[in-house]
Amino acid sequence: MADKTATSGSRTTKAAGTKTTAKKTGKTTKTARKKTLLVVESPSKAKIIGKYLGSSYKVIASVGHVRDLPKSRLGVEVDNDFEPEYINIRGKGDTIKAIKKEGKAASRILLATDPDREGEAIAWHLAYILDIDPASECRVTFNEINKEAVKEALKHPRPIDMGLVDAQQARRVLDRLVGYQISPLLWKKVRRGLSAGRVQSAALKILCDRETEIQNFIPEEYWNIYSDFTEGFKAQLSKISGKKAAVATKDDAEAIAAELHAGEYEISEIKPGHRSPKAYAPFTTSSMQQDASIKLGFQTRKTMQVAQQLYEGIEIKGRGARGLVTYIRTDSVRISSAARAAAKDFIEENYGSRYTSDNFYSNKKKDIQDAHEAIRPADVTLTPEEAKGSLSPDQYKLYNLIWTRFVASQMAPAEVETMAVKVKNGRFELKANGSRQVFDGWRKVYKTSAQGEEADLPVLEQGQQLGEKEIIKEQKFTQPPARYTEAGLVKEMEEQNIGRPSTYAAIITTLTARKYVKREKKSLVPTKLGFDVIGILQDYFTDIVDVKFTGEMEDKLDDVEMNKEAWKHVIEDFYGGFSKELEVAEKEVERIQQEVVLSDEKCELCGRPMAIKEGRFGKFLACTGYPECKNTKPIVKKTGVKCPVCGKDIVEKKSRKRGRIFYGCMGYPDCTVVYWDKPTGRMCPECGAMLVETKGKTKQIKCSNPECKYKEKAGKDNEEAAAE
Repeated sequence: MADKTATSGSRTTKAAGTKTTAKKTGKTTKTARKKTLLVVESPSKAKIIGKYLGSSYKVIASVGHVRDLPKSRLGVEVDNDFEPEYINIRGKGDTIKAIKKEGKAASRILLATDPDREGEAIAWHLAYILDIDPASECRVTFNEINKEAVKEALKHPRPIDMGLVDAQQARRVLDRLVGYQISPLLWKKVRRGLSAGRVQSAALKILCDRETEIQNFIPEEYWNIYSDFTEGFKAQLSKISGKKAAVATKDDAEAIAAELHAGEYEISEIKPGHRSPKAYAPFTTSSMQQDASIKLGFQTRKTMQVAQQLYEGIEIKGRGARGLVTYIRTDSVRISSAARAAAKDFIEENYGSRYTSDNFYSNKKKDIQDAHEAIRPADVTLTPEEAKGSLSPDQYKLYNLIWTRFVASQMAPAEVETMAVKVKNGRFELKANGSRQVFDGWRKVYKTSAQGEEADLPVLEQGQQLGEKEIIKEQKFTQPPARYTEAGLVKEMEEQNIGRPSTYAAIITTLTARKYVKREKKSLVPTKLGFDVIGILQDYFTDIVDVKFTGEMEDKLDDVEMNKEAWKHVIEDFYGGFSKELEVAEKEVERIQQEVVLSDEKCELCGRPMAIKEGRFGKFLACTGYPECKNTKPIVKKTGVKCPVCGKDIVEKKSRKRGRIFYGCMGYPDCTVVYWDKPTGRMCPECGAMLVETKGKTKQIKCSNPECKYKEKAGKDNEEAAAE
C-alpha cells in the first residue's frame, strides 16, 4: 500500500566469495566475503553483541523506531478503513540511510529488535525500508544478552510475527484517534498544551476517584484496649460478651478498663501452630517497579531506565561485556529449567542443601503474556558484590534487588512457630499472638518488612492466672484510604488490566508533565486541572475513562496478537461510538474559566497587573489587559545577589536543551555574567571573584574562578568567613 506497509518480495544478493578478474594483473582474486547484517535497537546493545559475533557480522542500531505516524496530523485515514499513514521519522534520515547502505552490502539481514510488540513493529518497519519480505526468516529474538543466548538465537530465525505487529498497530492507531481528536477539544475548552490519551485518562480517573473519596471521608472515633501483664506480654481486647469488641468513646473505654481491672485474668486457650512462608515469585515488570519504588525510592521511569542499562549490557571486570538481567518487559513469572538448575547449584554451594527447593511459579493470567521469562539475573553466579565495582550506585541497587529476589524465589520456605493465646476476664476476651522464626530459608537473602514484626511469647499454660501490670487505652480515628504512590498506581493498573508493563512509566510521566498530577512526598495527587479534564471526559467520553472498558480493550489487543481478531475490526467497533461522543462534546462542552492569580508586577507596556499563567512549558506572566495588551514575560526567581559587573539582579534560569538550572544576570544580553552554581553574594578573599555554593549532598562554598582553588564548608558564618 505504497508507503504504508512493508512490501513483499525477498531480497536477493550476490553470492559471497564470487570470483572477479583484476584489470591490471589479469589474475583471479576473491572479493571480500560479505557479512551478515544484524539490526538491533540500542547502540550499546549493538556494541556488546558485535563483540560476541566477530568479523562475519555487522551489528548496527536503529535507535528505536524508524517509521511512525506523522506528528503534524492525525495520520489515520478514518474513511479508508483506518489505514495508518507511516512516514520516516524526522531526524532519522542519516540512521535510515546508514541501515540501507549496510543492507545493500550484506549477504543476509537479520532483525533482532526487542522481543515484544513494540520490537516486532520496529522489525516490521525495518523490513519495509530494507525491502525484506516479512514472511521470510529474517527475525531473531533473545531474552538475555550473552554470547550463548545470542548465538543460539541466530540458529533459529523466523518470520516477523504479524499478530504482534497488528496488536501494536491497533494500540498506536487507537491512541492516535483518541489523543489527536480529544486534545484539540481540551485546548479550546480548558487551555492549550493539554492531552487526553486513552490509557492515561483511565489512570487519571483512578487518582481522581481516590482523591474524591479522601475529601468526602468523615473520620470516626474508636478505642483499642490492651492489658499489659506482669508475665511479659500484652493482649488486646477482642470480644465483649461473645461479640466483636467495638469501643466508640472515651467513657466506654474508661468503663471497660475499670471492669477489667476489677476482674481476674485467666488463659482460656493456647493454640500452637506452624507457618511456612514461601518465597515471592521472581520479578515481573510491574512487581519490579513496585519494589524499586518502595525499597529504593525509584520513580518508575528511573527503574526502567536503569533496568534497560542492565539488560543491554555493561563491561564487568574480569567477565567482559554482558547483559546482567533478562528482558525487562514481561508479565510472566516463569523461569527456564536451565535457570532453575543453575540457581539450585548456586544455592547449594553457597548456603547448603537445606536451602534448595524446586519452586515453580505460574501466572494468574494464562495467555500470551507468558512469552518471556520473569526478570532474573542472566548469570546467577555473578553476585551483586562481584559486579558492584563495575556498576553505578543505581545500577548496583537495582541489580541487587533483582538478584536477591530471583535467588530467594528458588530457595526453601522459611519455618515459623506460632502461638495464639486467648485470655478470659468475665465477659471480656483478649487475644495475643506470637511467632518465632526457626529457619530463615529464602529470607536469608531477601528481606521483607514483615520479618521485623515477629515477637515470641513467654512460656504459658492453659488455666494460668495472669497479673495485670497496666491497662492501655488508645484513642484512634478511622483513616481515609491512602493516596496512590507510584508503586500503588502501578499495582492498581496491573490489577485493572490498564496498559502494559512497558507503558506504566510513560503514563505516570505524562500525567505529571501535563500538570494533571503533582507529587507530594511519595504520593500522586490530582490537581484542579486534572479534575477539570476528568470532568469533561467522564461527562462526554464515558468509555475513555471507564476502567473496565480500558481493561477489556487490552483483552481485545491480546486477541489481535493471537490472531483471533482483526485489528481494524477492533478500531471500527471502538470508533463508531467515540465519533458520536466527539460530535456532541464539540457542541456542548463549555469553556472552563481558569482562576486568575495576580502577581506583584505591573505590565511595563500598559500598567495593568500581570497574572501568573501556566502553559506547555511552565508558568509565565501575562498582562491582564489581554487581548488589548499581549505582553508576556518569564517568571524570574531572584537570588538576592547583585551582578558584580553591572549591579543588576542575578536570577535563576533554566537551560533550554536539558532544563539545567543556572544563574545569570538580568542585564543579558548586554551583561553575560553566568554561574552554574548558586552565587552567595560574597567575594573570594584570594582572587575577588564570586563565591558560589555547590549542589549535591555535600554542599561546599568555592570560588567561581576555575583557576582559583579557594574552598570552605557550606554554612560557615559569613562574617567569620569574610574576616578570614
